[in-house]
Amino acid sequence: MPESGTAGRVRAPRTADGAPAPGPVGRVRAPAARRAFLVAGTVALGAMIVAQVLSGLEPAPVRLTSVVVLLLAAAAVAYAAAAHTSPRAVAAFAGTVVVGYAAEWVGIRTGFPFGEYRYTGLLWPELGGVPVIVAVAWGGMGLASYAVASAVARGTTSRIVVGALALTSWDLFLDPQMIRLGLWAWAEPGPYRGVPVSNFAGWLLVSVLVMALIGKILTNPGHAAPGLVALYTVMAVMETIGFAAVFTPPDPLVATAGGACMGTLAFLAWRRRWTS
Repeated sequence: MPESGTAGRVRAPRTADGAPAPGPVGRVRAPAARRAFLVAGTVALGAMIVAQVLSGLEPAPVRLTSVVVLLLAAAAVAYAAAAHTSPRAVAAFAGTVVVGYAAEWVGIRTGFPFGEYRYTGLLWPELGGVPVIVAVAWGGMGLASYAVASAVARGTTSRIVVGALALTSWDLFLDPQMIRLGLWAWAEPGPYRGVPVSNFAGWLLVSVLVMALIGKILTNPGHAAPGLVALYTVMAVMETIGFAAVFTPPDPLVATAGGACMGTLAFLAWRRRWTS
Protein backbone atom coordinates (compact mmCIF):
# COMPACT_ATOMS: atom_id res chain seq x y z
CA MET A 1 0.00 0.00 0.00
CA PRO A 2 1.52 3.41 -0.92
CA GLU A 3 2.80 5.62 1.87
CA SER A 4 0.55 8.43 3.08
CA GLY A 5 0.73 11.56 0.91
CA THR A 6 2.28 9.81 -2.08
CA ALA A 7 -0.72 7.96 -3.49
CA GLY A 8 -1.32 8.77 -7.14
CA ARG A 9 1.55 11.25 -7.25
CA VAL A 10 3.50 11.35 -10.52
CA ARG A 11 7.14 12.31 -10.24
CA ALA A 12 8.08 15.24 -12.45
CA PRO A 13 10.77 14.33 -14.99
CA ARG A 14 14.23 15.59 -14.17
CA THR A 15 17.49 16.09 -16.06
CA ALA A 16 20.71 14.19 -15.26
CA ASP A 17 21.78 16.83 -12.71
CA GLY A 18 18.46 16.65 -10.87
CA ALA A 19 16.92 19.84 -12.24
CA PRO A 20 13.30 19.81 -13.46
CA ALA A 21 13.09 18.96 -17.13
CA PRO A 22 11.53 21.62 -19.42
CA GLY A 23 7.83 21.19 -19.88
CA PRO A 24 5.68 21.62 -22.96
CA VAL A 25 5.79 25.42 -22.69
CA GLY A 26 9.58 25.39 -22.86
CA ARG A 27 9.53 23.07 -25.83
CA VAL A 28 7.24 25.25 -27.92
CA ARG A 29 8.76 28.60 -26.97
CA ALA A 30 11.70 28.38 -29.38
CA PRO A 31 9.60 27.50 -32.47
CA ALA A 32 7.13 30.25 -31.55
CA ALA A 33 9.94 32.78 -31.22
CA ARG A 34 11.41 31.65 -34.52
CA ARG A 35 8.07 32.13 -36.27
CA ALA A 36 7.73 35.58 -34.74
CA PHE A 37 11.17 36.60 -36.01
CA LEU A 38 10.37 35.23 -39.46
CA VAL A 39 7.14 37.25 -39.57
CA ALA A 40 8.95 40.38 -38.38
CA GLY A 41 11.68 39.90 -40.98
CA THR A 42 9.14 39.39 -43.75
CA VAL A 43 7.20 42.51 -42.76
CA ALA A 44 10.43 44.55 -42.72
CA LEU A 45 11.46 43.11 -46.08
CA GLY A 46 8.08 43.98 -47.60
CA ALA A 47 8.30 47.51 -46.22
CA MET A 48 11.82 47.82 -47.62
CA ILE A 49 10.59 46.84 -51.07
CA VAL A 50 7.86 49.49 -50.89
CA ALA A 51 10.38 52.11 -49.75
CA GLN A 52 12.73 51.19 -52.60
CA VAL A 53 9.94 51.47 -55.16
CA LEU A 54 8.94 54.85 -53.76
CA SER A 55 12.55 56.03 -53.82
CA GLY A 56 12.69 55.18 -57.51
CA LEU A 57 9.67 57.40 -58.12
CA GLU A 58 10.73 60.16 -55.72
CA PRO A 59 12.29 63.29 -57.31
CA ALA A 60 14.71 63.44 -54.34
CA PRO A 61 15.31 59.74 -53.52
CA VAL A 62 17.96 60.55 -50.93
CA ARG A 63 15.11 61.23 -48.50
CA LEU A 64 14.28 57.53 -48.42
CA THR A 65 17.83 56.18 -48.44
CA SER A 66 18.08 55.91 -44.66
CA VAL A 67 14.60 54.39 -44.44
CA VAL A 68 15.55 51.64 -46.89
CA VAL A 69 18.75 50.87 -44.98
CA LEU A 70 16.99 50.76 -41.60
CA LEU A 71 14.37 48.35 -42.95
CA LEU A 72 17.13 46.28 -44.55
CA ALA A 73 18.90 46.04 -41.19
CA ALA A 74 15.69 45.18 -39.34
CA ALA A 75 14.89 42.37 -41.78
CA ALA A 76 18.45 41.03 -41.60
CA VAL A 77 18.55 40.94 -37.79
CA ALA A 78 15.09 39.34 -37.56
CA TYR A 79 15.92 36.63 -40.10
CA ALA A 80 19.29 35.99 -38.43
CA ALA A 81 17.55 35.72 -35.05
CA ALA A 82 15.17 33.12 -36.49
CA ALA A 83 18.11 31.03 -37.67
CA HIS A 84 20.68 31.60 -34.91
CA THR A 85 18.86 33.09 -31.83
CA SER A 86 18.45 36.79 -31.14
CA PRO A 87 21.56 37.27 -28.94
CA ARG A 88 23.84 35.90 -31.64
CA ALA A 89 22.05 37.83 -34.39
CA VAL A 90 22.35 41.12 -32.52
CA ALA A 91 26.00 40.43 -31.65
CA ALA A 92 26.87 39.60 -35.27
CA PHE A 93 25.06 42.68 -36.55
CA ALA A 94 26.65 44.97 -33.95
CA GLY A 95 30.12 43.57 -34.58
CA THR A 96 29.75 44.11 -38.31
CA VAL A 97 28.51 47.67 -37.78
CA VAL A 98 31.59 48.39 -35.67
CA VAL A 99 33.97 46.92 -38.28
CA GLY A 100 32.25 48.82 -41.09
CA TYR A 101 32.29 52.06 -39.13
CA ALA A 102 35.99 51.64 -38.24
CA ALA A 103 36.88 51.01 -41.89
CA GLU A 104 34.98 54.13 -42.98
CA TRP A 105 36.46 56.24 -40.15
CA VAL A 106 39.98 55.24 -41.13
CA GLY A 107 39.15 55.53 -44.83
CA ILE A 108 38.07 59.17 -44.85
CA ARG A 109 41.19 60.14 -42.88
CA THR A 110 43.88 58.08 -44.58
CA GLY A 111 42.51 56.86 -47.91
CA PHE A 112 43.05 53.27 -46.75
CA PRO A 113 41.65 50.77 -47.63
CA PHE A 114 39.21 52.18 -50.23
CA GLY A 115 41.02 55.16 -51.68
CA GLU A 116 40.62 58.86 -50.99
CA TYR A 117 36.99 59.96 -50.69
CA ARG A 118 34.71 62.15 -48.60
CA TYR A 119 31.10 62.28 -47.49
CA THR A 120 29.11 65.32 -48.61
CA GLY A 121 27.01 65.79 -45.48
CA LEU A 122 23.68 64.73 -47.00
CA LEU A 123 23.52 61.58 -44.89
CA TRP A 124 23.00 62.26 -41.21
CA PRO A 125 23.54 61.86 -38.37
CA GLU A 126 27.31 61.56 -38.62
CA LEU A 127 29.69 60.25 -35.99
CA GLY A 128 33.30 61.28 -36.47
CA GLY A 129 32.55 62.28 -40.05
CA VAL A 130 30.98 58.92 -40.94
CA PRO A 131 27.21 58.71 -41.52
CA VAL A 132 25.76 56.25 -39.02
CA ILE A 133 23.48 54.78 -41.67
CA VAL A 134 26.54 53.67 -43.68
CA ALA A 135 27.72 51.50 -40.79
CA VAL A 136 24.19 50.12 -40.41
CA ALA A 137 24.22 49.14 -44.09
CA TRP A 138 27.43 47.16 -43.53
CA GLY A 139 25.66 45.25 -40.77
CA GLY A 140 22.52 44.40 -42.70
CA MET A 141 24.15 43.28 -45.92
CA GLY A 142 26.96 41.60 -44.02
CA LEU A 143 24.46 39.19 -42.45
CA ALA A 144 22.73 38.59 -45.79
CA SER A 145 26.03 37.93 -47.57
CA TYR A 146 27.14 35.51 -44.86
CA ALA A 147 23.90 33.55 -45.29
CA VAL A 148 24.52 33.31 -49.03
CA ALA A 149 28.07 32.11 -48.39
CA SER A 150 26.84 29.53 -45.85
CA ALA A 151 24.44 28.14 -48.45
CA VAL A 152 27.06 28.01 -51.20
CA ALA A 153 30.25 26.96 -49.37
CA ARG A 154 30.96 24.42 -46.64
CA GLY A 155 34.48 25.06 -45.35
CA THR A 156 35.34 28.03 -43.13
CA THR A 157 37.85 29.56 -45.55
CA SER A 158 35.65 29.12 -48.61
CA ARG A 159 32.71 30.57 -46.68
CA ILE A 160 34.72 33.68 -45.84
CA VAL A 161 35.85 34.09 -49.45
CA VAL A 162 32.38 33.60 -50.94
CA GLY A 163 30.85 35.92 -48.34
CA ALA A 164 33.41 38.62 -49.10
CA LEU A 165 32.64 38.30 -52.81
CA ALA A 166 28.90 38.48 -52.12
CA LEU A 167 29.22 41.63 -50.03
CA THR A 168 31.62 43.31 -52.47
CA SER A 169 29.29 42.46 -55.36
CA TRP A 170 26.65 44.64 -53.73
CA ASP A 171 29.00 47.61 -54.00
CA LEU A 172 28.91 47.28 -57.79
CA PHE A 173 25.45 48.80 -57.36
CA LEU A 174 25.94 50.83 -54.22
CA ASP A 175 28.82 53.11 -55.15
CA PRO A 176 27.49 54.21 -58.56
CA GLN A 177 24.06 54.87 -57.04
CA MET A 178 25.40 56.88 -54.10
CA ILE A 179 27.64 58.93 -56.38
CA ARG A 180 24.58 59.73 -58.51
CA LEU A 181 22.80 60.94 -55.38
CA GLY A 182 25.78 63.05 -54.34
CA LEU A 183 26.24 61.26 -51.02
CA TRP A 184 30.00 60.86 -51.36
CA ALA A 185 32.71 61.78 -53.84
CA TRP A 186 36.08 60.35 -54.86
CA ALA A 187 39.19 62.51 -54.98
CA GLU A 188 40.29 60.73 -58.15
CA PRO A 189 37.40 59.15 -60.07
CA GLY A 190 38.03 55.64 -61.35
CA PRO A 191 37.09 53.61 -64.41
CA TYR A 192 33.86 52.07 -63.10
CA ARG A 193 31.31 54.89 -63.19
CA GLY A 194 33.77 57.09 -61.34
CA VAL A 195 34.66 54.41 -58.76
CA PRO A 196 38.38 53.55 -58.46
CA VAL A 197 39.58 49.95 -58.47
CA SER A 198 41.09 50.50 -55.02
CA ASN A 199 37.56 50.80 -53.63
CA PHE A 200 36.72 47.22 -54.55
CA ALA A 201 40.03 45.96 -53.19
CA GLY A 202 39.20 47.72 -49.93
CA TRP A 203 35.72 46.23 -49.89
CA LEU A 204 37.14 42.74 -50.32
CA LEU A 205 39.57 43.29 -47.45
CA VAL A 206 36.95 44.65 -45.05
CA SER A 207 34.43 42.03 -46.16
CA VAL A 208 36.88 39.24 -45.32
CA LEU A 209 37.14 40.64 -41.80
CA VAL A 210 33.36 40.94 -41.57
CA MET A 211 32.78 37.34 -42.70
CA ALA A 212 35.40 36.01 -40.28
CA LEU A 213 33.78 37.92 -37.42
CA ILE A 214 30.25 36.79 -38.23
CA GLY A 215 31.49 33.21 -38.53
CA LYS A 216 32.92 33.41 -35.01
CA ILE A 217 29.59 34.59 -33.61
CA LEU A 218 27.15 32.50 -35.65
CA THR A 219 28.89 29.26 -34.77
CA ASN A 220 26.50 26.96 -36.63
CA PRO A 221 26.51 28.10 -40.28
CA GLY A 222 24.60 24.95 -41.19
CA HIS A 223 21.40 26.50 -39.81
CA ALA A 224 19.30 27.42 -42.82
CA ALA A 225 18.60 31.13 -43.18
CA PRO A 226 16.39 31.38 -46.29
CA GLY A 227 15.07 34.75 -45.18
CA LEU A 228 18.54 36.28 -45.41
CA VAL A 229 19.13 34.67 -48.80
CA ALA A 230 15.78 36.09 -49.92
CA LEU A 231 16.86 39.52 -48.67
CA TYR A 232 20.07 39.32 -50.69
CA THR A 233 18.11 38.15 -53.74
CA VAL A 234 15.60 40.99 -53.45
CA MET A 235 18.42 43.53 -53.30
CA ALA A 236 20.00 42.01 -56.40
CA VAL A 237 16.74 42.02 -58.38
CA MET A 238 15.62 45.50 -57.39
CA GLU A 239 18.99 47.12 -58.00
CA THR A 240 19.24 45.42 -61.40
CA ILE A 241 15.77 46.63 -62.42
CA GLY A 242 16.51 50.08 -61.05
CA PHE A 243 19.67 50.61 -63.07
CA ALA A 244 18.23 48.91 -66.15
CA ALA A 245 14.90 50.72 -66.38
CA VAL A 246 13.96 53.00 -63.47
CA PHE A 247 16.84 55.38 -62.76
CA THR A 248 17.32 58.39 -65.00
CA PRO A 249 19.29 57.84 -67.09
CA PRO A 250 19.37 54.03 -67.06
CA ASP A 251 22.79 52.41 -66.76
CA PRO A 252 23.02 49.02 -68.52
CA LEU A 253 26.67 48.57 -67.49
CA VAL A 254 25.96 48.73 -63.76
CA ALA A 255 22.78 46.69 -64.15
CA THR A 256 24.71 43.97 -65.96
CA ALA A 257 27.78 43.95 -63.72
CA GLY A 258 25.95 44.05 -60.41
CA GLY A 259 23.12 41.81 -61.57
CA ALA A 260 25.49 39.17 -62.90
CA CYS A 261 27.63 39.05 -59.75
CA MET A 262 24.89 39.23 -57.11
CA GLY A 263 22.48 37.18 -59.21
CA THR A 264 24.97 34.35 -59.71
CA LEU A 265 25.69 34.07 -56.00
CA ALA A 266 21.98 34.21 -55.13
CA PHE A 267 21.24 31.51 -57.72
CA LEU A 268 23.98 29.25 -56.33
CA ALA A 269 22.61 29.71 -52.81
CA TRP A 270 19.06 28.78 -53.83
CA ARG A 271 20.24 25.86 -55.97
CA ARG A 272 22.18 24.39 -53.05
CA ARG A 273 19.09 24.77 -50.85
CA TRP A 274 16.80 23.17 -53.43
CA THR A 275 19.10 20.21 -54.07
CA SER A 276 20.16 19.53 -50.47
